[in-house]
Amino acid sequence: MKIGGFIKTTLSDWDGKVACMVFTPGCNFSCPFCHNPQLVANETELIDETVVLNYMRENNDFLTGAVISGGEPTLHNDLYVFLKEIKKLGLEVKLDTNGSRPDVLDDLIGAKMVDYVAMDVKAPLNKEKYSIAAGVDVDVEKISESIRIIKESGVKYEFRTTAYPEAVSVDDIKEIAESLRGAERYCIQQFRPDLTMSAEASKTKPYPVKTLREMYDGAKPFVKKVVMRGI
Repeated sequence: MKIGGFIKTTLSDWDGKVACMVFTPGCNFSCPFCHNPQLVANETELIDETVVLNYMRENNDFLTGAVISGGEPTLHNDLYVFLKEIKKLGLEVKLDTNGSRPDVLDDLIGAKMVDYVAMDVKAPLNKEKYSIAAGVDVDVEKISESIRIIKESGVKYEFRTTAYPEAVSVDDIKEIAESLRGAERYCIQQFRPDLTMSAEASKTKPYPVKTLREMYDGAKPFVKKVVMRGI
């Protein structure tokens, strides 16, 4: 398993869990607002999988879970085997994904390799808007399929959107939430210009709190719980 980053302990990436965090390199998206550009560009030094698994094994008396993020983890053929090793240690697994590979997502959920899925929904499910937000052409049918799989999976989950001003508006957030109708949890995340994929994105001013509250109000009628992050 290719590992491009590892955080030994995090209390903020999985609510209610003491977790470690594994970052996989490489991504099939190129979101201008991405805050892990080195991982997407495969510019990080790889970490030996054995080192990571040994840490989990030696510390599973206080660790309750492992967050697998990226990049995009579902691009890696070794992901299933890696998650199986983590599950053998008695840890729960949270998977962060962009939802572009519903077949992989379905297989992992079906094999009970994940306990929580956090899927980014970059923009309304419109090819033009989504492709602008993702920085590449996106098959939005696959995004829709991943949303369906997650909602019907029986595992805990959340959908989340970064409020990047060049990609989503207040009306867009409402449209996204409507497409997620009935979802358990939808997170709206503040855009961070301090570290981005695009130089232009780093010059973009984040939305003021007032606008984020309007996004919250617009999303609230369609999903069971709306969460704001980074305010």
